[in-house]
Amino acid sequence: ARVMVTQPKLVRLDEPGAGVSPALLDQIVDKIAALNAQGTTFLIIEHNMDLVASLCQPVMVMAQGELLVSGAAADVLADPRVVEAYLGDA
Repeated sequence: ARVMVTQPKLVRLDEPGAGVSPALLDQIVDKIAALNAQGTTFLIIEHNMDLVASLCQPVMVMAQGELLVSGAAADVLADPRVVEAYLGDA
């Protein structure tokens, strides 16, 4: 007998926005938000900061295998440690 998981408690996604069109990305974001509102927790690894900021609370940034900072998306993305780790002196 085949068992399908239809109501997971946790879904892990690695780069769900990679290589998809903006229209499809909107659908993905909407589906994640709807499932999250129904109680599903998501762990999302993503470099698209717009997607992260729209969906994730809290946001956690890692650098070199270590947790660098976590908190509200706006605070994390403005944190000088995050800017330095990912943008350097740009």
